[in-house]
Amino acid sequence: MGKGFFQVPTAINEPVKSYAPGTPERAAVTAQYETYFNGNADVPMYIGNQEVRTGNTNTMSPPHDHKHIVGTYHLAEKKHVTEAIETALEARKKWAQLTWEQRAAIFLKAAELIAGPYRAKINAATMIAQSKTVHQAEIDAACELIDFLRFNVEFMSQIYEEQPDSAEGIWNRVEYRPLEGFVYAITPFNFTAIAANLPASAAMMGNTVVWKPSDSQIFSAKVIVDIFKEAGVPDGVINVVYGDPVMITDTILESPDFAGVHFTGSTYVFKELWKKIGNNIHTYKTYPKIVGETGGKDFIVAHPSANPKQVATGISRGAFEFQGQKCSAASRVYLPKSIAEEVINYVKEDIASFKMGSPADLSNFITAVIHEGSFDKLAKYIDQAKADADADVVAGGSYDKSKGYFIEPTVIVAKDPKYTTMETELFGPVVTIYVYEDADWSETLKLVDSTSEYALTGAVFSGDRYAIDEATKALENCAGNFYINDKPTGAVVGQQPFGGARASGTNDKAGSAQNLLRWVSPRLIKETFVTPTDYRYPFLG
Repeated sequence: MGKGFFQVPTAINEPVKSYAPGTPERAAVTAQYETYFNGNADVPMYIGNQEVRTGNTNTMSPPHDHKHIVGTYHLAEKKHVTEAIETALEARKKWAQLTWEQRAAIFLKAAELIAGPYRAKINAATMIAQSKTVHQAEIDAACELIDFLRFNVEFMSQIYEEQPDSAEGIWNRVEYRPLEGFVYAITPFNFTAIAANLPASAAMMGNTVVWKPSDSQIFSAKVIVDIFKEAGVPDGVINVVYGDPVMITDTILESPDFAGVHFTGSTYVFKELWKKIGNNIHTYKTYPKIVGETGGKDFIVAHPSANPKQVATGISRGAFEFQGQKCSAASRVYLPKSIAEEVINYVKEDIASFKMGSPADLSNFITAVIHEGSFDKLAKYIDQAKADADADVVAGGSYDKSKGYFIEPTVIVAKDPKYTTMETELFGPVVTIYVYEDADWSETLKLVDSTSEYALTGAVFSGDRYAIDEATKALENCAGNFYINDKPTGAVVGQQPFGGARASGTNDKAGSAQNLLRWVSPRLIKETFVTPTDYRYPFLG
């Protein structure tokens, strides 16, 4: 299963389209948005070659217009999950034996479909399902997903090319076999690219998959399925089920053929999943691979030498793009007293200039949070900050769910560096700032490192190289992705492999060969050409 004579196309990052007024992409996505918004999608489950409709359905509504229904999706019973497992195992017999370049061609075709005829479709669906602005949809559902598919093919070829040395008279070679069994993919609402990549990366390496998308992302997940089908992913390779996550997960983890889970979601759910796998460990034919990217309480720390306007822009973009619902979003900020007021005033100016509303209006920078549960949680913390003596809401603080789940971008200044919103993951457009004395820079770095259980992303702003070096060393364990003089969001496939440690996950770096290696089980083959016929070694005389 080596690379052989095949050379895959060199992967390059997909250019981001502007969607500026008058551009063809703006007209295309606007028209597609209207078509989807005024339609009535009926989304089945996909098990093998069957579109499964149970009649037990839930409705789908845009977060920015939650009374408007854009379609329904069908819910699984236990028997459907069992059927998906059996179908995946049957499909594995042929898929695992398919030559790697044939699998590669399928996913390269999927990338080209997204870059071309499906671009407006997948972006418009993401705008509706997840309330992303057109720019946020473009960099996610189009560009990042295209990059995942293209770069993963290149990474796959590099993995297969990696072979051991062979001594004289023998030939050593490694087969990168898919896992023995099936892979369970559990994907989040916030990134369409992640929703596609988690099942696709495992499938690319020869595995078959049972995929459960987030209930809040099914509308755009349907477009992913359409793309994979048109690209030629065979029936049964990626099976899609929706419904009760506990029932689906328990059914899957009962199977002796469960071989791995590819997860992005909450830390609590991932820990519970890991515990269930541990409790069932004697059931499985092989030790399952457990790969997860979970929560974050991501930071920005500014040195007194930092440029205030740069810091403010890092906060405004890092905390509020996509309503703060990126795993990497800035949610706690440490500012030196000497520049704090200036930075906060710049952020206030930015917030005052933000337009908030439906992503159908392409001039809006802020839209809605994902659902009522998220809205209610954020409103509770905002109200608490207004009431607490050790916190001040200095910008934003309003919210309204009469039409959509709109939370105004909110800035809290905490007098206590361990104030609850400095420690608790909120996953919304709320950022908390703590102001420290300039002389306490080194102590503040210790505070940054010790405040959160998470270790996903973080950023330092400074014009002092010694301070940057100190921060880079002091904060080495509290961010898997660390940014210098930039916001802590926006990792690009092939450039900044993404993942964190501590309570933020297993740090298996999506967008790198490291992640793909988790979905294979290597077999070393040693072949001896002149085989010994006498057990005696020379030392025996």
